[in-house]
Amino acid sequence: MQETVENAITVLLVDDHRLVRQGVRVFLELQPDIQVLDEADNGEAAVEKVRTLQPAVVLMDMMLPGISGIEATRRIRQQCPRTKVIILTSFHEDEYIFPALRAGALSYVLKDVGPDELADTIRKAAREESVLHPRVAARVVQEIQGVKKEARNLASDLSERELDVLRLIAAGHSNAEIAEKLVISEKTVKGHVSNILGKLHTVDRTQAAVYAWEHGIVHPKQSSHP
Repeated sequence: MQETVENAITVLLVDDHRLVRQGVRVFLELQPDIQVLDEADNGEAAVEKVRTLQPAVVLMDMMLPGISGIEATRRIRQQCPRTKVIILTSFHEDEYIFPALRAGALSYVLKDVGPDELADTIRKAAREESVLHPRVAARVVQEIQGVKKEARNLASDLSERELDVLRLIAAGHSNAEIAEKLVISEKTVKGHVSNILGKLHTVDRTQAAVYAWEHGIVHPKQSSHP
């Protein structure tokens, strides 16, 4: 961690791979207008360091130990709304793109981005300008236009077990209670919940429950007797 340089765009690097962080840092430190304040290798540390350092921009990996990059992004945007989050990841599937953007990420770029492009993305983020990888941008446009599927059909991607879990979520049950009812491990439940949130393009359990009610997956009368 270092003191802030006047007028520099301050950045926090978040990635659980040390070599990735080092490589990105070496390049960014060559940029006269960008300053890397610190690094974090997990989501919880990222949220805490953003709260302490108040960087202008966070470069956020998606897959992290503990809370995911999506959840870390959501917490950062809630607690430090002036900090802009750029997702820097290898994943371009819908279950990552849409929850990340809904969580408050400003930009979404893939790790095959060129160094100069990455630096430019950071500069644009500091100006509150969004950058989406072309593949990601195409999916966003398709979703808006309804080319792939209507929102009401998102649940068709859920497996029978995921539907069972969703109904129990809508009924207000915790992961531990769901595990007991379905006779599976709590870790397995967590995996199902993560898949459900991704497939429904929702950020949290509450949104998933609302989706279930609105689309007839569960009815109010079922909520007390799933």
